[in-house]
Amino acid sequence: MDSFEKKILVTGGAGFIGSNLVNYFVKKYPDYLIVNLDKLTYAGNLINLRDVENAPNYRFVKGDILDKSLLDKLFGQYDFDTVLHLAAESHVDRSIDSPDDFVHTNVTGTVNLLNVARKYWPNTEGKLFYHISTDEVYGSLGDTGKFTEKTCYDPHSPYSASKAASDHFVRAYYHTYGLPVIISNCSNNYGPYQFPEKLIPLTINNIIHNKPIPVYGRGENVRDWLYVEDHVRAIDLIMHQGRNGETYNIGGNNELKNIEVVEKLCEVTDEFLGRSPIGISKKLIRFVKDRAGHDWRYAIDINKIKTELGWQPAVRFDEGIRKTVQWYLDRQDWLKQVTSGAYRNYYDKMYKNRGL
Repeated sequence: MDSFEKKILVTGGAGFIGSNLVNYFVKKYPDYLIVNLDKLTYAGNLINLRDVENAPNYRFVKGDILDKSLLDKLFGQYDFDTVLHLAAESHVDRSIDSPDDFVHTNVTGTVNLLNVARKYWPNTEGKLFYHISTDEVYGSLGDTGKFTEKTCYDPHSPYSASKAASDHFVRAYYHTYGLPVIISNCSNNYGPYQFPEKLIPLTINNIIHNKPIPVYGRGENVRDWLYVEDHVRAIDLIMHQGRNGETYNIGGNNELKNIEVVEKLCEVTDEFLGRSPIGISKKLIRFVKDRAGHDWRYAIDINKIKTELGWQPAVRFDEGIRKTVQWYLDRQDWLKQVTSGAYRNYYDKMYKNRGL
């Protein structure tokens, strides 16, 4: 183990953002040992990591961040100097149905990691606990303004409340125990390997199969869209150059209404599938009862990370969405596999409840 320049624990590395990050880090940093700890719930899939599964600087461990003895064993075995913490329950609809799961994983799991890091890092030089979080902790914006790192927390869903709590614990361990930490809060990610319960892959999958596309309310809610590869680049930069104890907001500068995103997906997917006329899949759109506690608008001010670290998003939405659609169309076997079993049961129930 001493031959590696860094030894990094990535939690949730088989999920959407996590698998993109693991693939990137394993390939870019052959002198870094990347240990991926993932519970492999419905949203985690080792197929996402086939490109690196045999890499000499990569290890996979199936396990739960709620398992304190496992965390202790891993820190003792690998002597990590860095934690990139992404493991989380992340779907708002599921948090409304089962808030307890979100408290356990997102709050208690984070505290477990903080405790084991504190135990094994009596000397904190060269150590970092990097907590990857969400802009949803800030609540909802009106028609103007953007979230900054100084925006007060105002979570509106069990999911965002659990993430806000985990953020607070990370900061508390910095102030109370001197644990070296950084937090980043990102806007809505999209791109390869996203589990198809989220808006963009769900819409693509439903267009492929000519199934109804559910859109909450009238689709007027606004989100800032961040291509996942841009997010991974930002994490890389923050990990290496970010300041201890700081928070960095990461956004894509791509504000769009949900209905605009869905209509664009219909057009691009129809184009790639050779359907005529382009946009015919818009007939699949069904407006459904709005989500409880649905935030109106998110927008991220990226001035801090841009000024301090020189990062800004490289992929505009029109480019990113075409890359994303093509990726899913090329991997329909992956879509079929991950949308079976528990996922199908959950979404059959959801569709029934929406009258679809």
